[in-house]
Formats: sequence, C-alpha cells, structure tokens
Amino acid sequence: MTTASSKSESRIQVIDRAALLLDAISRYSTPVKLKVLSAETNLHPSTAHRILGSLINNRFVDRDQNGEYRLGQRLLQLSSRLHTDVDLRALALPYMEQLRDKLGETVNLTIREGDVVIYFEKATPNRMMHVQQIIGSRAPLHVTAIGKLMLGVGGEDEIRSYAERTNLPAYTRNTLSSLPDLISECATSAERRYALDNEEAEIGVGCIGVLLYDRNGVPTAGLSVSAPIERRKHEWVEDLIAAGDAISEQLGYVPVTQGAA
Repeated sequence: MTTASSKSESRIQVIDRAALLLDAISRYSTPVKLKVLSAETNLHPSTAHRILGSLINNRFVDRDQNGEYRLGQRLLQLSSRLHTDVDLRALALPYMEQLRDKLGETVNLTIREGDVVIYFEKATPNRMMHVQQIIGSRAPLHVTAIGKLMLGVGGEDEIRSYAERTNLPAYTRNTLSSLPDLISECATSAERRYALDNEEAEIGVGCIGVLLYDRNGVPTAGLSVSAPIERRKHEWVEDLIAAGDAISEQLGYVPVTQGAA
C-alpha cells in the first residue's frame, strides 16, 4: 500500500516539476539556460535536465545549439486549439474531394505527433490503381513531404535535434539519411511552400505536400497528394497551394504580406 502511494506521489511530483519548468521558460522572450531554470524552479540541475529531456521528446520544449530552452511547437499548437472549436477534418474534406476529383489521385490530411506524421483523413479516387493510405498510420518526418515542411519551418536547430533523436533511418534508397541533405531539402521546401516525397517512404510512390496554418500562424496540419511516381505532376503544386491557403483561411490564418509593418 505504501509503495503504490509513493509511486503515485512520484508521478504527480514529476508533473508539478514539469509545470514549473514550462512556467519559467514562458517568462522569457529568448531561450533560457539550464542554470537559470534550475535556480528559478529550485530544482537540481540534473533533475531539471532529465525532465526537460522528456519535454523535448514530446515537443513541449525545444533546445537550441547553445543548449538553451524555449517553448516547443506542440505546446503552441495545443494552446491555439483552446481558442477554436473548428473541426479540421470536416472543414478540409470538401477541398480534399475537389482536389481528388480534379487530379484523380489520393489526397491526404495529416498532423504531426512527435517525430511522425499521422494520416487522419483521406479522399481516394474512383480508379483501380491508386495510392492507399491507411487512416491512423504513421510515417517518420524525414520521409514525408509534410514532415519535411514541418521540420523546415522549425529551423535548422529543430532538424538537427530530430536527426539526433532518430538517426534518420533509411526506408528506401531515396530516403534522405544525410543531415546536410535533409537540412538543405527542408529549408528549400519551407521557402517555396511545398515539399516533395520522391519515393523516400515507399518505392513507386511520390507525394506533394503543403502546410495548413491556424489563426496564430502555427502549422497545425498538412495537405498532400499521393500518386504512383510516374503519374505525379509538378503542375499540381498550384492547385495544392490554393487549397491549402483556402483551408488555412477558414482556420483564421491571415498571411503576412511583404512590406507589412
């Protein structure tokens, strides 16, 4: 009885300490050093470091190349969801079906969860040969178009951190398993607003993806078209970006125009 109670209290204590660290980080507009967080929370540096490591693994906290900490994208995404009751799936599906009918290929809606993307809606064409994605299936970020965009907008530090956690395993001969190659591809993809999967997750399958943004400018999901590689066309990019922009607008996103204050 005493042992079970001790374990329960220990779990609660960890949550309390994690909350203290998140509160401390949130008080700073720039990344914070471990020794500062340790002093502010009265936690031993080794204890704070261990808890921060778990928070990083769950994307609640990011750590840069200088070893300093800031709030992570997942925490910002969860925060943004408190301010909207929009059903992303229901909102996106009509646009997905329009794309499917126009392009004749499978259209996917995905979200990021940790170091993977999860497929949680799809629109499949009425043709015998098409790419079949399973709703609920997962794929590593570095082998998917949406995943590379997520990494790209997160910046080089996030890409390096991801590579350290995962070691960039190869799924096909085309998988980007070199960190410099991945950094370059992710940066290029983020700049041009779309990414490609060139048979990196599965031989014979190609993909084009764009990000969907919420009212706070946070990338909350991805929209992609998957097709047999010989049928994939670059001309689809314009239609995909237009659909992504329309969905993001429905989510309340207002893009910052060049020259705006």
